[in-house]
Amino acid sequence: MDARPLVSTPFTASSTADEVLEDIDLTGVRAIVTGASSGLGIETARALTAAGAEVTLAVRNTAAGASAAETIARSTGAAPPRVVRLDLADRAGVTRFVDAWDGPLHLLVNNAGVVTGGLERTPEGWELHFATNHLGHFALATGLHQALARGAAERGGARIVSVSSTAHMRSGIDFDDLHFERRSHDPQTAYAQSKTANSLFAVEATRRWGSAGIVANAVNPGGVATGLQRNFTPEQKASLDAAEAAGVFTYKTVEQGAATSVVAAVAPEFAHSGGHYLDDGQEAYTVPNDADLAQHPHGVKEWALDPAAAKRLWTVSTDLLRS
Repeated sequence: MDARPLVSTPFTASSTADEVLEDIDLTGVRAIVTGASSGLGIETARALTAAGAEVTLAVRNTAAGASAAETIARSTGAAPPRVVRLDLADRAGVTRFVDAWDGPLHLLVNNAGVVTGGLERTPEGWELHFATNHLGHFALATGLHQALARGAAERGGARIVSVSSTAHMRSGIDFDDLHFERRSHDPQTAYAQSKTANSLFAVEATRRWGSAGIVANAVNPGGVATGLQRNFTPEQKASLDAAEAAGVFTYKTVEQGAATSVVAAVAPEFAHSGGHYLDDGQEAYTVPNDADLAQHPHGVKEWALDPAAAKRLWTVSTDLLRS
């Protein structure tokens, strides 16, 4: 499906974040990792800190964030990362975080995510998966655009990592009913829509900001057992078990799961190349929207890379945040 050679790296499904960062010095790099108090987030932040980056943990629970910072400091011997509260479902909170940021930003890892067991809404009436996983990160990235531009000018480039998922293959964007006001709410479909949105953000952010040296890439970390699954319904757990049994994925360690995020963050192959979807450390191949997930567990559907959909989503998201 791809008309050009896919971007490849030396890394594989078994690579770890530390292996990706071997011999890489991130001294002077200022990074933000959302959802960094556990799971993939804390491992991504730990690996970046170990390589010399100045990392800010953007977390909803600051007590858990402080514990994570202490754990990172002990394991790396570096100064503990900074901890700042960020609730991505709270527009005012995102604004406060952005307003308090001072100086350049070189790396933004949009890692945080929620999975609900049923329909939940923000005070605005927005469906919680879409509001948190996409809109909150969209507001954060656009609010930090000038900081990223300063970072790009200072170091010859800045990067955004948008953590997506194989789940994106379950659903494109329903622009006529983003918040499940008319269709029946299904948590898996809602989560899938938000993960497609994460990929489309990377496409449009790169189109808009690439000329200023800011590139964004989406990543699929693969199957990793983290706190994200704590709210799964029995149906969601059964679906996950069935996918594993069908060979759609095999579980990775947290260290392996964080590796693809770190590839997008530091690999030279993606220093000036964005709008891609990465899987197991490589740019994924594109499959039609009707492709079967079990047959293409490492592919990315066309709807997750569609430039027209990416542009439309950016406009819709901007309008929602202004309303």
